[in-house]
Amino acid sequence: MKDCLLSDQITVEVAETFKALADNTRVKILYLLSQEECSVNKIAEQLNLSQSAVSHQLAYLRKLRLVKYRREKNVMYYTYDDQHVINILMQTIDHITHQ
Repeated sequence: MKDCLLSDQITVEVAETFKALADNTRVKILYLLSQEECSVNKIAEQLNLSQSAVSHQLAYLRKLRLVKYRREKNVMYYTYDDQHVINILMQTIDHITHQ
């Protein structure tokens, strides 16, 4: 019989991911990045946040492998790490907006 319980490591990582998605600012950042790749400056401008606040949130999201970046000269461009987290985000948005 296959073990039907998740390992402690997996449950901790799942909880951390949902914790990350429980923050209004991080949800806005992820939604923006689901639409287009953005620099820290563009994210800050679009969301009316300081660059410092955006950088802090992106570091948290990067640690959880929810976003990734590429460097072009001295500008970092961010996008979501993979489609899985965007699927969760979009399904949740669909659920909330469903009439």
